[in-house]
Amino acid sequence: MEHDLSPATLAELRRPRRYPAVSVLTPTHRREPLNAQDPVRLRNVVARAKKQLEADPAVTRDRRGEVELQLDRALAEVDLTHAEDGLVIFAAPGEHQVWSLARPVPERVVLSDTFLTRNLVSAYTAERPFWALSVSPDRATLWNGGADRVTEEHSGGFPLTRAEENFDPERLERVGDQPSVFRDEGTRRFLRDADTAMAAVLRGHPRPLYVTGEPAALSLLGEAGGATRDAVHVQHGGLAHGTPDAVWQALRPALESEARKSAQAVVRALETARGRKRFAAGVDELWQNTRDGRVQLLAVEENFRVTVREAGEHLVAAEPGDLDALEDIVDELVEQCLETGAEVRFVPDGTLGDADRVAGVLRY
Repeated sequence: MEHDLSPATLAELRRPRRYPAVSVLTPTHRREPLNAQDPVRLRNVVARAKKQLEADPAVTRDRRGEVELQLDRALAEVDLTHAEDGLVIFAAPGEHQVWSLARPVPERVVLSDTFLTRNLVSAYTAERPFWALSVSPDRATLWNGGADRVTEEHSGGFPLTRAEENFDPERLERVGDQPSVFRDEGTRRFLRDADTAMAAVLRGHPRPLYVTGEPAALSLLGEAGGATRDAVHVQHGGLAHGTPDAVWQALRPALESEARKSAQAVVRALETARGRKRFAAGVDELWQNTRDGRVQLLAVEENFRVTVREAGEHLVAAEPGDLDALEDIVDELVEQCLETGAEVRFVPDGTLGDADRVAGVLRY
């Protein structure tokens, strides 16, 4: 199942396809007893997609067979033992993808000439993905981080390793000569190479970056003046050879601190916008501003979900399952804001006070 939504991947998902491009969305659950319903619900929604294909006069028999084959292949790839909060299946002639999301999605089936990406984009943005680079004199390991986990990333040349004769950090430590390894030109060159490789990763997949290592290693990276200089530095050695859990535990305090700083910065920006009459709050007020491209910063509380329907020029509350209901209006706001170049920030529940859980700074 897919997790990493790079700009290139998103552009590929959004390109037009031969009709029908099928998007299947269903909620999933991480824990018992709710997760017991997930396999049946998933099979039912895929069966519903096949019925819609069969009932659509614009879909030829051959084309329907192609897409149903891709749906079956996607279904076989789903691993519900590691389910998160939502699942998205994309299927079209000759291709399929399965995405696991750390954010709930409404159950729906959409046939179009493009895939439905708004829930995917919103979930990815809410997860606040980051990179973590762990360095030592002989190894640089890249970690792919999300809301509650890190996994080792094998791309961009990582992990980088340094092979050198008579290089024995444990021996150096025993004889009390450990600091000298960081004065060695070979170590300096190795860390510069790690910095250069990290810069290439960030160009293709821009995210916040955290760097872990001994203080001397972090100092050398700072002197290099590259991609790692402005990262959040965490003084913790041994993680280049560590486990994902060890890395996660070492990073948690820094991640929580950065999240608090981010939320405080959002609140200050919204307060300033109020004073300048460039503030909007609530889905109804933000809906038109978003479509007009007026939103510069959108702030959304992490667990905010609301179902609405259009009533003239306004949005009003609706019940899930209503024929004209917009169950993913928050995700649509998020995607539209990102499309127009706005910054989107998810903040802890309760952060936005009386702003109806979603607020924005307007460009004008």
